[in-house]
Amino acid sequence: MSIKLEHVNYLYSPGTAYERMALKDICLEIQQGEFVGIIGHTGSGKSTLIQHLNGLIRATGGNVYYNGENIYREGYPMRELRSQVGLVFQYPEYQLFEETVLKDVCFGPKNQGLPQEECEKRAREALKLAGLKEKYEQYSPFDLSGGQKRRAAIAGVLAMRPRVLVLDEPTAGLDPKGRDEILDQISYLHREGGLTVILVSHSMEDVARYADRIVVMNGGEILYNGTPKEVFAHYRELEKIGLAAPQVTYIMHDLQEKGMKVRTDVTTVEEAADEIMAALGRGK
Repeated sequence: MSIKLEHVNYLYSPGTAYERMALKDICLEIQQGEFVGIIGHTGSGKSTLIQHLNGLIRATGGNVYYNGENIYREGYPMRELRSQVGLVFQYPEYQLFEETVLKDVCFGPKNQGLPQEECEKRAREALKLAGLKEKYEQYSPFDLSGGQKRRAAIAGVLAMRPRVLVLDEPTAGLDPKGRDEILDQISYLHREGGLTVILVSHSMEDVARYADRIVVMNGGEILYNGTPKEVFAHYRELEKIGLAAPQVTYIMHDLQEKGMKVRTDVTTVEEAADEIMAALGRGK
């Protein structure tokens, strides 16, 4: 199971005064079960890239493959692809519209042609997976808190039982507690359900904590593609394109410059704490 982009280009408004190359020669493969973070400054091509993954946008050059099959071939079942590769847009709660949360989450399975009983079964399972309690099923979506609305919207995608979950800034606008709860739940789905997760985020801390691999976009091209440690080792280069490393990376560099013998390739608070304690132990 994989998604593969081969030399993908995308041109906005071709042949007009507003023509702009949004993606340039993108070659990228994402294997089943990976957790991939995509970062980049505003306008770097992140959102355009992920909309190619389930065919919402068609490349103006190159090809996209899902499980080895070219999604641009004539007769390709695009509807089936979109049920397998679920895309959650930024502020997905704006797409909630039904009378109750349960009905809203049933919308995707219903469009897949499933009977009502199966739709409700999947909706309840998805709400549980998204961390929304049973008591909220009959609530109006508009009576939920911001974080609860986000969970309901994510459940609407999960109810279609995708193999790949693509999230564009899923924690935008949430408070720190709500952000951590949503990302912890997504991480749980990845670990326990074998779900492939592709996370677009502006938070370096979040991608460092959750992602196995990070793709850095800049000017419509892939600048870096590697593990968090590999990518954030280029923190000076990232600063030049308006990004940064996680805060702990800078702290570890400062400590090293002040004479403490610590590694500087740590990317999470937990790793930093362990490394500092180890360094203090070595100093005794």
